[in-house]
Amino acid sequence: MESVASLLAVLLSYLLGSISFAVVVSKVMGLPDPHTYGSGNPGATNVLRSGNKTAALLTLIGDAVKGWLAVFLVQQCAQRFGYGEITVALSGLAAFVGHLFPVFHRFQGGKGVATAAGVLLAIHPWLGLATMLTWLIIAFFFRYSSLAALVAAVFAPFYQVFLFGTGGTGLVVLVMSALLIWRHRQNIANLMAGKESRIGSRSRKG
Repeated sequence: MESVASLLAVLLSYLLGSISFAVVVSKVMGLPDPHTYGSGNPGATNVLRSGNKTAALLTLIGDAVKGWLAVFLVQQCAQRFGYGEITVALSGLAAFVGHLFPVFHRFQGGKGVATAAGVLLAIHPWLGLATMLTWLIIAFFFRYSSLAALVAAVFAPFYQVFLFGTGGTGLVVLVMSALLIWRHRQNIANLMAGKESRIGSRSRKG
């Protein structure tokens, strides 16, 4: 029974993660589908290229909150259903994967930066804050969202090990980081070629 409950928690977390706020917010605010301009990525950075800062902010908040909420809800149900640390962590991973490959949007999702931040904040607030601070520092000095995400993804597993040790959660954080880096493979190529778009730019592909 416990394994069934854990599987259900993971599945529901994936469905929650599959809600693309870039698509939802753009549709509600009468903006173009984020798949059709800029990098084609349904995320806050690309929505910002539409010129609508409010839409970008709402997308960022929505994508982060759904990651946080997926973990928080499982944590709140842990005692009732017997969820352990690994179920909580896997639910966060499921929400993250849902964002990358959303069933509601033909599996064409974003790169997962905001959702990952929400997941990490819910798992361990200090882990999330350390990772977000890393992103902010790199983004402020270099003006590349993708570079900031890559550096934060590299450091997140080290923060997890340093602050809380290894274990099931550590493995999940490592998998999330690896997936996030993989999703940024085109950005890595663009950065190396000097073609990557800076934060706030509107037109360039990548």
